[in-house]
Amino acid sequence: MNSRRKKHAVFCVVFFMTMAGLLLIRCGLADQSEDRLRILICNDDGIEAPGIAALFEAVSQIAQVTVAAPPQNYSGAGHSMNFERPISVGEFEAKGSKWYAIDSPPATCVRLALQSLLHEKPDLVISGINKGENTGIVTFYSATVACAREAAFAGIPSIAFSLESSQKMEYGDAAVFAASLISELRARGFPKDYYLNVNYPALPLEKVKGVRIVRQDTRQALDYYEKRTNPLGSIYFYPLYDLLDAGKEETDIWALKNGFVSVTPMSVDQSIQPPVAGLEFLRKLTWNSR
Repeated sequence: MNSRRKKHAVFCVVFFMTMAGLLLIRCGLADQSEDRLRILICNDDGIEAPGIAALFEAVSQIAQVTVAAPPQNYSGAGHSMNFERPISVGEFEAKGSKWYAIDSPPATCVRLALQSLLHEKPDLVISGINKGENTGIVTFYSATVACAREAAFAGIPSIAFSLESSQKMEYGDAAVFAASLISELRARGFPKDYYLNVNYPALPLEKVKGVRIVRQDTRQALDYYEKRTNPLGSIYFYPLYDLLDAGKEETDIWALKNGFVSVTPMSVDQSIQPPVAGLEFLRKLTWNSR
């Protein structure tokens, strides 16, 4: 069997096992034992967003869940941190779980929860479900992905979940998929040297083609600023963007646009391992330090 067929076989196994997990959870047959996972849920759309509510509903069936998220939307905030001002925290209980509304960017919410709010370190941190996909270069701007990255800084396994943009934005299937994926990962061991960026297509469950483990698309995002004039004659610039096409096969954008759940392993280490072509001269570089 060649490598391409082996890859396809792995994708099929992962997909069908995950779909089986979806059915078990939907039928109420998920593990309800006392040895439950401890999961911290966060997001960047705000603590009242429908995506985080759907994720909580699905994951709380298989885990002991705590929620820590900002009270307002922080989409596009990236990995911004609050280092300068006091942080207010609102605490309440809902459906048997602690919820913390933290007045700071999402990555700060994760750090504060891990360092000061939780009595025990969670087994897993999950972020989302984000309203709209986080693929390609956008992952550098995404505060959803930043939540998972912040947990990875602390050595805690983490996953960012996003749902492809659509008019209806129905989170149910994506949330149940997330719970099933978590169950499968728990059985096999959570990744320790990387975190996962998962994007679910805006399709009915029966039309999802499977799961692909893919690279991040590295094409430049099609963002631009349109010059406009307001009624008073003042000039301003309105931010706009165009969606990229599917691009190269086996990338996150390609997988999502072709009806697959895209799973991209990401690393905290952003450096390219040496030797790097074109930089060998640096080894012999000398200069006068006076």
